Amino acid sequence: MASKTSALIVVLGIAFILVFNIFNYDSIEGYDAEAHYGYVDHFSRYLPRSINLPDEIHTREFFNPPFGYLVPSIGQVVCRNFTISNDYLNECRNFYGNFTQIFQAFLYLMTIFINLATLKKFYKSKSYLNIEYLLLISLLAVNYRTISMVRGEPYILFFLSLLIYKFYDFCKKDFVISNKDTIFFGVIIGLLALSRQWAFLLFPPFFILLFYKHGIQKKRYLIFLIKTFFIGFLTSSWFYFSLFFRYGSFTAFNKEPIAFSFMNQPVNFYIPNFNDLYLLFTNPIRPNFSNQFFTTLYADTWGDYWGYFVFTSSKLDIGRNQDSIGSYLANVNILNLPLTIFLIISVIFLKTNDKNNFFIKYSKFAISFSLIGYLWFLISYPELPTGDTNKASYIIQIFNLMIFLGSIFLYNLKDKNTTLYKSVIFYLIILFIHNFDSYLSHFPQSLKF
Repeated sequence: MASKTSALIVVLGIAFILVFNIFNYDSIEGYDAEAHYGYVDHFSRYLPRSINLPDEIHTREFFNPPFGYLVPSIGQVVCRNFTISNDYLNECRNFYGNFTQIFQAFLYLMTIFINLATLKKFYKSKSYLNIEYLLLISLLAVNYRTISMVRGEPYILFFLSLLIYKFYDFCKKDFVISNKDTIFFGVIIGLLALSRQWAFLLFPPFFILLFYKHGIQKKRYLIFLIKTFFIGFLTSSWFYFSLFFRYGSFTAFNKEPIAFSFMNQPVNFYIPNFNDLYLLFTNPIRPNFSNQFFTTLYADTWGDYWGYFVFTSSKLDIGRNQDSIGSYLANVNILNLPLTIFLIISVIFLKTNDKNNFFIKYSKFAISFSLIGYLWFLISYPELPTGDTNKASYIIQIFNLMIFLGSIFLYNLKDKNTTLYKSVIFYLIILFIHNFDSYLSHFPQSLKF
């Protein structure tokens, strides 16, 4: 009963954070926001009569698939049909920005609920309220920041939750599934591909798992993969063919890659020196430890290294609490260090029974492949000297999968070591209370309303 009450309090806390940020954060302040808004302005101009994708002359984010821009574009269409203006594009931006934030907040809550439903099946529980998962997911600052912006990553989180839910169900059925389920799963794959290219890093692990199947089960699983990924290809390939026909590449980008070499990045990109580690836990905001992989990613996951949400780097004179935000985020990083170690241990050592373990293996491979793929991207497309493309939001799937596995590991700990389990729960509650301010936008309210 106490755990259910605690879970409800955490849910209310998450809901409060989402509502607070809707009222206090303008999505035009997000990463490359002008370029993303430019995509929406062009895309919405032709709706609902036709789909016309932007080119590089319209926005430098032209290479992104359109699904993440559909909701704000609908908001733009609604606005222009219910207002009278001489400049619909600019005057409707505030409306569709708010409209998108509200929708993505709801989508995020749905994402959490679907993951809770998966865990309910996993443990054959009677309740959806899983305090382990809710506490852990409530601590991810990067989630609150990402869903407040006009981006495709919130849709990756949503479709990934559906993907995991259905994949777990299929694992339990030994992949003896209906045509309806096959089509549904294939469409999810396609919609992931239409959300953001980072989602492609979630696909290879499905094929790696073939090595863990044998005999008739391997054949059945292979048929499942062929069918679902073919449907995913039919759902999403039109966009990537459009890139190919327009730019000569299925993976067009706003920057040319260079030949892969670890020498593309300096040594401290891979291995931070002592001074960089010191800054990570004393003042973890840019430009400190610029262009470093792990330190920047750590600071941006638990805090706001780049200063687009909590730390208002572009408005130091009017942002709230700017004089103390660096030291506060340093404390956040220090307190989150045991949690980070716990999550890494969870990913490495979590094991379950045979059928569940196949499902767990997918999540582990998806984390590893996403991390390696993202590292390859940063090495092939270096942004020297700042490392601007190293943002936790871009690869948000990694941290959410780690949280999912961590919640299972923590749940299992309850039976093995009750004292340790209660200690971890108490620690997570303290973290949520201490870090609460890092989940809220510190941009001044006057910027939005």
